[in-house]
Amino acid sequence: MDRHAPLRGHRAAGQLAALTVALTMTLAGCTGSPSSPGTAATPNATGSPNTGSGNGSQASPAALELIEKLDAGLQLPWSVDFLPDGTALVSERDSANVVAIKDGKATVLGKVSGVVPGGEGGLLGLALSPSFAEDRRLYAYFTSAYDNRIAKIQLTEGATGVLGLGAPEVIFQGIPKASTHNGGRIRFGPDGMLYVGTGDSQRREQPQDKGALGGKILRLTPEGRPAPGNPFGDNPVYSYGHRNVQGLAWDSAGRLWASEFGPDVDDELNLITPGGNYGWPQVTGAPGRDCLIDAKVVWPSTAESSPSGLEIVGGVAFTGALRGQRLWAVPLIGETAGPPVAYFTGEYGRLRDVARAPNGELWVLSNNQNPDFALILRIKG
Repeated sequence: MDRHAPLRGHRAAGQLAALTVALTMTLAGCTGSPSSPGTAATPNATGSPNTGSGNGSQASPAALELIEKLDAGLQLPWSVDFLPDGTALVSERDSANVVAIKDGKATVLGKVSGVVPGGEGGLLGLALSPSFAEDRRLYAYFTSAYDNRIAKIQLTEGATGVLGLGAPEVIFQGIPKASTHNGGRIRFGPDGMLYVGTGDSQRREQPQDKGALGGKILRLTPEGRPAPGNPFGDNPVYSYGHRNVQGLAWDSAGRLWASEFGPDVDDELNLITPGGNYGWPQVTGAPGRDCLIDAKVVWPSTAESSPSGLEIVGGVAFTGALRGQRLWAVPLIGETAGPPVAYFTGEYGRLRDVARAPNGELWVLSNNQNPDFALILRIKG
């Protein structure tokens, strides 16, 4: 039944591999508890706009112009992507609905069948096919009764131009689920491959086991197979040692960045290297261990961040903060990052996703439990 049962079926072998990796890291001096940020960028003292400090090579992002606070009647929105005509498609985590928003009006396109919400699970990431004009496919990451999985869904269009959802076709499954740490972000990269952020699903042996799907960034073909050129051969794993990845975005040079939840310290923004080990659960942050890859940005206090969706525009990485209830803007220069700057702190609650619309605007989703406070912030690009 499970296309990727071999990855999960060799549980004993996977645990042995994880133990071997842990022992190897111990011998190499790569173990440790959550660490201080080392050379990574951290928020400036005030966290306010236009007060960046640090290594002096990056300028603070310019002030953001809020165009509209759009109340579209959404319930726990989780992800947003855009049709070529600018229509926004939004996932609702618990209802499993895909909602279309055009000219400020929301229309439910349909419910994704097979979604079993619970805790942090439900209908999570959406990604439009890069060949949408030809295949009219929408991809969705969702929690089922057994696991987290990815499906492709045909967008239908009636004679009157009304959009609808076809039946989901599961293309990848077996990603472990739990009440928390389900990951859930999916995005197509510049190479046309589908990148997937997964969580460790509270199974701490998974992130260091390259034969397991939890605690990883995966790279798949549009049909759900391990993408050609992956670092570990015919294996969907692209990078490992992650705790809970919920943001993926590429800069103008095609480099992949990812936002990641820490435990009670050290939320992270990482620059992703194919085959790279990002340390969880041995370390967090930027401890400077030779065999691990340090985060480029560390938020020592998770009360300030818990970063989810990520978008990069004009050399600035924008990530929505859940517990931190603010929008972080991180200036990027090449492979380095400057100190994060905060916007809208405490004004709109938990900020779940950030995405760029075809017209250049940034859309930021707030996904508060109170439906009257589940807003879309439209920000001038």
